[in-house]
Amino acid sequence: MIPATKKTAGGLVAMALVLGAAGCSGSESAGPSRGPGGKKGAAAPEAPGSVNRPIGDGSTAYTGPQPHVAAQRRMKPGEKPPQFVVFSWDGAGEDSQKLFSHFREVGKKYNARMTYFLSGVYMLPEEKRSLYVAPQHEPGRSDIGFGDLQGIRDTAAQIRAAWLEGNEIGTHFNGHFCGPDGGVGTWSVEEWKSEINQAKSFVKNWKTNSGLKDLPALPFDYDKELIGARTPCLEGQKNFMLAAKGMGFRYDSSGISKQVWPKKADGLWDIPLQLVPLPGRAFETLSMDYNYLVNQSGTTTQGDPSQHVYWGNQMRDGLLQAFERAYQGNRAPLIIGNHFESWNGGTYMRAVEETIKGTCTRPEVRCVPFRELVDWLDAQDPKVLERMRTLGVGEAPKEGWAAFLTAAPASPSAGAAVRPAAGPAAGESAQD
Repeated sequence: MIPATKKTAGGLVAMALVLGAAGCSGSESAGPSRGPGGKKGAAAPEAPGSVNRPIGDGSTAYTGPQPHVAAQRRMKPGEKPPQFVVFSWDGAGEDSQKLFSHFREVGKKYNARMTYFLSGVYMLPEEKRSLYVAPQHEPGRSDIGFGDLQGIRDTAAQIRAAWLEGNEIGTHFNGHFCGPDGGVGTWSVEEWKSEINQAKSFVKNWKTNSGLKDLPALPFDYDKELIGARTPCLEGQKNFMLAAKGMGFRYDSSGISKQVWPKKADGLWDIPLQLVPLPGRAFETLSMDYNYLVNQSGTTTQGDPSQHVYWGNQMRDGLLQAFERAYQGNRAPLIIGNHFESWNGGTYMRAVEETIKGTCTRPEVRCVPFRELVDWLDAQDPKVLERMRTLGVGEAPKEGWAAFLTAAPASPSAGAAVRPAAGPAAGESAQD
């Protein structure tokens, strides 16, 4: 398996801080997306699950269009936008904590589909570690370790089930190297291409590498499924995006921004983590469990037990406040990042679960994966999106949505993404 203790220890060694301030309940009808080659006027695409075409060594297979995926449409003139909420998991894998399987059940209970950013090395067994050659590192190096047979078996089962339930499988790449000494922020475009290709390879060949050839294939073509990522420690975004735009990617979620509508950069949708309230404090923090942890217990993941409940409540309340100001205001998508970890007694996992319950059950809310969000963004009139980007954090149109979205477009102002100045809030963990 991928031991929980191994993952945590590896992450803390490599920790780097970025300092700085669905199914859905909406009105979209659910329906499968088009299969490969599906065109208007062509024969109807295969139904989900009606085919099973192995790819390569049988680690993956084309099984038809993904089930439980909502079809997207352009908003009608003056229509109020839905409130999107994206819950995402960095370095997703099933270990002894069984958090992957737990949050799949949470998602089904509260009508939330999510994005799981898989770390490719979790599908590569320790004894085959030399197959991974990270840029600027010796073969077989990884700051988060590798998988073992039980962990690979369990993770493959969770990935398969998650995709069939309408969740997205993205990537968190491989060795999770951070900082100035060979970290991802120092990698060139070509080095990023190597890392991306290796991340794909470990998923596309996990049966050969592990010898677990009797297990079912992952039910998707990973070359087509993989359209988005989050970089380790939120570093190296620029060169990653330059590499990724020619490799089938459609979005990145490695940036830092205010709660405003996203825009494209270097040909990809730039959908950052966001600055959200830290109740009781005079500054905001990043919308990720680890950032709350650093502001509460510093660099230790097992702080004062008497504070665990308070810290979890603080994260939950901060995320719910962020949701409310978007829901009642500019309707910008709320982007939340997490790790499958039991830090500070598991209080952040409780906070996330309670946030899912408190948001995904609300009217006009769509808790969906990034893939579905970018499908919706691509379906909209660019001038309408440009106008929505002029709304600041929590700012609702004074004249109402109908008048606002049918008026002449204005020049963007408050919608520009920003990287906050140095301050007391902390960034993503190197641990996944």
